[in-house]
Amino acid sequence: MPKTKLSCLLAAVLSALAVCGGDAVARVFPFGPRHRAVNDLANQFVPFHAHLWDLLRGRADGGLLLDWRAGWGTSFLPDYGTYVSSPFAPLVALFPRGDIEYAVYGITVLKTALAAAAMTFLLRRTGPAGVWWWASVLGASYALCGWSLAEGTYNPMWLDGLIAFPLLCLVGEWVREGRRPLLGPLVVAVCWLANFYTAYMATLGAALVLLVRLALTDSFRWRTLLRAALTTVLGIGLAAPVLVPVFLGSRHAHPGVVRDFAPAAGTDVLARLLPVTYSFATPAAFVCTAVPLLAGALLFRRDAPGRERWLWGGLCAAVALSMQWTPTHLLWHVFATPNGSPYRQTFVLSGVLVLAAWTGLAHGLPDRRALLGGAAVVLALTAGALPSELLTPWALLLAGAGLAAVAGALLLPRRGRYGLLAALLVTGTLLGQAAATTAYADRERLVRLDDYPPWGAEQERRAAALAAADGWPAYRTDSGLPRVAGNDPLLLGGQGAAYYSSHTPAVLTETLAALGGGWTSRGRNLLSLDNPVTDALFGVGARWRDGGVVRTEAYLPLVTVRPPGPPPAYGPSPFRNQELLLGSRVYEAPHAGACQVGTEVFLWSPEATGTARLGSNAPAHLLGGGPKRRAALTSLGVQRVPGLKPDLPGPGELGCLDRERLRAAVTILRAHAATSVQVASNGIRANLPPGTTGTAVVAAPHIAGWHCEGAAPVPYGGLLAVPTRTGELSCTFRPPGLRAGLAVGALAALGLLGVAMARVRTGRSPR
Repeated sequence: MPKTKLSCLLAAVLSALAVCGGDAVARVFPFGPRHRAVNDLANQFVPFHAHLWDLLRGRADGGLLLDWRAGWGTSFLPDYGTYVSSPFAPLVALFPRGDIEYAVYGITVLKTALAAAAMTFLLRRTGPAGVWWWASVLGASYALCGWSLAEGTYNPMWLDGLIAFPLLCLVGEWVREGRRPLLGPLVVAVCWLANFYTAYMATLGAALVLLVRLALTDSFRWRTLLRAALTTVLGIGLAAPVLVPVFLGSRHAHPGVVRDFAPAAGTDVLARLLPVTYSFATPAAFVCTAVPLLAGALLFRRDAPGRERWLWGGLCAAVALSMQWTPTHLLWHVFATPNGSPYRQTFVLSGVLVLAAWTGLAHGLPDRRALLGGAAVVLALTAGALPSELLTPWALLLAGAGLAAVAGALLLPRRGRYGLLAALLVTGTLLGQAAATTAYADRERLVRLDDYPPWGAEQERRAAALAAADGWPAYRTDSGLPRVAGNDPLLLGGQGAAYYSSHTPAVLTETLAALGGGWTSRGRNLLSLDNPVTDALFGVGARWRDGGVVRTEAYLPLVTVRPPGPPPAYGPSPFRNQELLLGSRVYEAPHAGACQVGTEVFLWSPEATGTARLGSNAPAHLLGGGPKRRAALTSLGVQRVPGLKPDLPGPGELGCLDRERLRAAVTILRAHAATSVQVASNGIRANLPPGTTGTAVVAAPHIAGWHCEGAAPVPYGGLLAVPTRTGELSCTFRPPGLRAGLAVGALAALGLLGVAMARVRTGRSPR
């Protein structure tokens, strides 16, 4: 086996061993009883991969453009481009659906291993032919950086950026050499399609590396920079059919958290360079001690040109400092401080450090003077971290042991059994530090982050019950409460209101809130709304409640017709808003704080946190407190005792639902509802009663992208509606930006074809 292939394979194996070994030490899934269902991994990534499984197996309600399962019907292409457009994501289809968490874990380990192999290939491509195993160690060190182990492991879509950085640096090498003008844009396109967010950061990092490489080789030419820009633009253009809808999906989304960047304390930043540290708001900059030792030694190497030493050292320092300065912080994050970890570009710093370390090895192993200088750099950084509260005894122990082991390996004779001992010392340091950091991060995440029930027998039973009750599109089946995660309809099945995405439409959040819905994550994580009136309005014929599926008494078809007149104008009361959308009065106001006997008591107290109870009825638990959380309209049960007032955790509004009035209202609307409804992966079609006039209302949010035959769609209380005078409704959905993205993609493809033809005319290979 050629040494480059062997080196890449070794790096991949070392990375997989470290990640799995660390998880096994922490006794975390799939190696122990502790689960991995934390934060967005449980809320978004596993459910979206489950939905992708359904799409690939032909079992989804909807398609690539339109998702009928979550959020009462939402655009899926922006979610696809954000969460599951990685070329590795379709591998979930090789697993049983019940093993979706195993599938996501396997893809996570695979991505880490491929990042190691990609960096190793880049190092072998740009460095000396010897010391092949050093390339493996450094490539694996990059893939096992703190950012990967602490953040990327539960944000697996980001790991595509970890792979993208060395690939884009490789494209930079091709540009510098004037080679592979067709393959370069294709690699850029794949990287940006896989995860545009981290690919953007990787592109910035690769551009900085290219500038350093050009300055070092005296090949700095404007023509080269123009060629690099053209390669990048063509690649991004090829990805535009997905990227443009993603961008516009963000424009239509409910606003997220707006934060001001606050740099982390310098001591904490230095502490995160060491193994076995954890913090959500500091850069996870750890990389195996061999890397900062060799990168520091480069500064003291007399056999290396001064320009090389100071350019690489300056680049490492500049990238590190740019993470702490607000203007450059914003540049790294597409000019918006993210909600959550503010140091998502840290993997680029790890990659630059690895490249600097490898640059030193291009001149051979460091001598004693350079090694002493590198050790002094590592010790100085460690000393600066000592005041930090993030520092752990294990961090100092492993860092010290690693420094001694790697320095000892570099001082050993370089042949025979001593060479083998040196390799064992360095790889042992890498595996020990990375596995320990993995295990520590596993434990800390479960303590510090939100966690959710992992997939198990109860979830299997719930999903099977929902599937058995499914009657789509005649009626919806809601995945109900209590929730498993933020995207239960995608994970468990059915067609509900629950939905959590960076692209949660503002109109959906506003409509659900007006009708009494609850949320977390400041309105982007919408909860299922268990209410008879909204069930009727949105055609929910069955839902999960109290450990089983229950049938709804009264519900409407997906398409109804309302009489001519203005659309409902919502006010502050969800009870009145529901009645406006229904067209009938179904709630009574309480008398002296109590509802009439026989009515169902509902509480609207969005800011309350605590327990509400009506007599001996089951308690209702509220979790409100804006703007982060909002408690949903909640049933306190049927009023059975005259004059009984509920115990409330705070101020709220009561509504007394008369079920007979609700059934009568549904009967009236059913008389003017669609006689048949057909849904597709890109739209909806319904047959209406003959002579229908008025407004046809679809029980789906009026999100941007709908187009209907005969008339432009209009909002009706936040729902999709069309003025109609015919017996048929036909609407199709096209995500905003899809046509523009396809046009840009076609232009980029033509540009790439032009490059190929130019190469053929000049007699050069078109690759």
